[in-house]
Amino acid sequence: MDRNTLSSLIWLRMARFVQRSNHLSNEFLEQYGLTAAQFDVLAQIQHNQPITQTELADKLTLTCGGISRMLTRLEKENLIIRKQQWKIKYISLTDKGSTILNEAIPAQVAFQASMFDEVLDEAEKKQLYALVKKLHKASLEKTVSPK
Repeated sequence: MDRNTLSSLIWLRMARFVQRSNHLSNEFLEQYGLTAAQFDVLAQIQHNQPITQTELADKLTLTCGGISRMLTRLEKENLIIRKQQWKIKYISLTDKGSTILNEAIPAQVAFQASMFDEVLDEAEKKQLYALVKKLHKASLEKTVSPK
């Protein structure tokens, strides 16, 4: 098998694993009334609050329109609050949002960890972590050249 084919297969398998993991997370997080995307948004808000909508969109690689729709939904569900200061809106969790997230985070972390713990031994997990870390670092340094 040539190198490009193997590399393409690795990328495809990784993409499929992430897609499947997100699907399972959506099912798992239903018990908290959240999707995986909402969970990620709330976790970022909790970690960085108060945070602006633009900062949040950058951290999540979402468009401002996509994040705006998500925040409107979360605000209607009383999970977040947006406060205007001059021209900038700052986003924070409500007490309800904090409570749900504080319950969901340890459960979601355990759920995601189980996908690795049930299949890989400690040495394999350490090796996989080192390889994924190496790939991530290289991806941060990579640029796309126009044709």
